Amino acid sequence: MKSDISIIVPIYNAEDYVENCINSLINQTKTEIEIILINDGSTDSTDGIIRKYSDKRIKYFSNKNQGIGKTRNFGISKATSNYIMFCDSDDYYEPNMCEIMYDTAKKEDLDLVICDFYREYENGKVEPEHLPTFKYTNLEEMPSLIRTINLAPWNKLYKKSLLIDNNIYFEENLKYEDTPFVAKAIGCATRIGKVDKCLNHYLIREQSETTVRDRRCFDIIKIIDIVRSYYKGKRYLKEDLDKLTVRVLTNYTIQQRVQIDPKVADEFIDEAFAYLKKEVPDYKNKKYYENRSAFKRKIEKSKFLTKLYCKTYQTTKRKESKK
Repeated sequence: MKSDISIIVPIYNAEDYVENCINSLINQTKTEIEIILINDGSTDSTDGIIRKYSDKRIKYFSNKNQGIGKTRNFGISKATSNYIMFCDSDDYYEPNMCEIMYDTAKKEDLDLVICDFYREYENGKVEPEHLPTFKYTNLEEMPSLIRTINLAPWNKLYKKSLLIDNNIYFEENLKYEDTPFVAKAIGCATRIGKVDKCLNHYLIREQSETTVRDRRCFDIIKIIDIVRSYYKGKRYLKEDLDKLTVRVLTNYTIQQRVQIDPKVADEFIDEAFAYLKKEVPDYKNKKYYENRSAFKRKIEKSKFLTKLYCKTYQTTKRKESKK
């Protein structure tokens, strides 16, 4: 049976989650799929869990640890379908996700389809995330997409030719590798569509790759620079690209409150504000701080207040931990 969608799943030490993930894929209402599972050098019982499955649609690869960027790129190289989706090993799909995404793409001849998703926390809390609704469009017609669509790969369906023909792959040696991938895909897609349903479940773990702050936080500045360089000269995108830059970097400066090393936090805040001053000289303009209270805007615009906020937060947490 020929598959219509290749679902790429990078896996690393996911013994507590991978079974739920795989079950959600093999039980899709759309059966014409191939499931590409890539074990990126796991050291727990992940391998044994995966090998229990005998579904012929599963293609299993066990590689040495290379990182998520290389792993996803490896998956793209193994995909045989005309459409590609991604699923993280601790996430899972609604049963009809593939069917709805594929039917939408085929019916409207779309290069890229985006859907809403659920944020799920380990304490059981679930929050639906509804992205802006739009009719079939592209980035030139709707520049705000660059900042209003989440720049993660897992709630999207891509025409494979969109990726291959435009040489769109994940960064392999940087954290936050998915941001340029999605930003480039949005920019190269002639027709983008949206499904107004939450179809992907995104699990937020306290100690996951995306929540732990260490020295790799500096990669986000390099990542933003890659995106800005890619779109250099696109005048129609300048304001929205500047808004994205300010939003992302001020978000990460505030997140330094949970940085493992306070010295790294200070250094990152210095570098992030230096980048903002250089690339978006008017970064303190209120247009960059939409949906922010006056109090939050005041902190986020100021390097001094951001550092003070992070240090106060860290001091409070240390005192609480000693009680």
